[in-house]
Amino acid sequence: MKITNLGVAATFAAALAFTSPAAQAVELSFASHLPHNHETATGMFAWFEKEVAERSGGTLSLKLYPAGQLGAGGAQQYKRVVEGVADIVIGNASATPTLFPKTLLAIPPGRAVDGEDATRRIWTVFEEHMADEWTDVKVLAVGAAAGRMIVGNRDLSTLDGMQGAKIVPFASMATPIVQGMGMVPVQMEPSEHYTALSTGTIDAAVSTINNLLPPWNLDEVANYAIINTPSSSLVLFVAMNKERYESLSPEHRQVLDEIAGLPLSIALARSFDDYDDYALEWIDEQIKAGELKVEWIVTSDEERAKMEAAAAAAMEEIYADYAARGIPNAREIYEALNQ
Repeated sequence: MKITNLGVAATFAAALAFTSPAAQAVELSFASHLPHNHETATGMFAWFEKEVAERSGGTLSLKLYPAGQLGAGGAQQYKRVVEGVADIVIGNASATPTLFPKTLLAIPPGRAVDGEDATRRIWTVFEEHMADEWTDVKVLAVGAAAGRMIVGNRDLSTLDGMQGAKIVPFASMATPIVQGMGMVPVQMEPSEHYTALSTGTIDAAVSTINNLLPPWNLDEVANYAIINTPSSSLVLFVAMNKERYESLSPEHRQVLDEIAGLPLSIALARSFDDYDDYALEWIDEQIKAGELKVEWIVTSDEERAKMEAAAAAAMEEIYADYAARGIPNAREIYEALNQ
């Protein structure tokens, strides 16, 4: 029996019609306002990309668009994913504080010792206290980076030394905390810290420890790096356009569901914590070699206790502000995060 080319084509088309949607390759765009070599790209995204490929048998993939290729600046990331400019985005919840007030209660200093610890604490209360703030998107991750270092050109290792210092908080939510310690908050993007420190526009900034290293290199423009102060957290998220998620096959949705939540959130937090660990090793080597450009100061426990008392008093202002905005249980949420 002779099979014509037309018959072959018809047979192939019929086969495609009955192919499972999960067997068809799907690529999801992942937008980041951060550079391609940022720790979230080399850490969390690399892990996410690998897990998605392996779990889907190669039929689902991610494509990273770093450095604002799908839109510059971090403040619009959430809007971009809601509107479908990108399938998935990474963003800073502090950039749109009115949308996530309860989630941002993870920012003020508390009992978390690093980003992973803060992230695990977020997920112990997320469903009860925070999930209703994220209904416009498919939440893939909500994680924290810990601001465990003050880097600058004034010695802020004592409460007295902090008085009047112009400092960039780790997030605007921490402004009352900074003021409670006697400092003057200045808001600016991390990309502006290098120039602001070099020109004296600010005295210091709260930062992750790894910001002494590339791509930020703050050791080049600072005289002091101070740790063991009350550390605030930066709350970051990875979110997916809800309609795009629902358009996927059940198999592909299951792949994302298995990764979403705590697993991807921990990968996000570890991106920062791992680079901090590497930075600490590098700092130790530099100190031993006498080559560290900044003075490395560990705040005494006595001074830290004074700072924590000032921060705790400032929390009362935050609770009052939340109550005025119709969130009377801010204290309950903060305390649940810090049990």
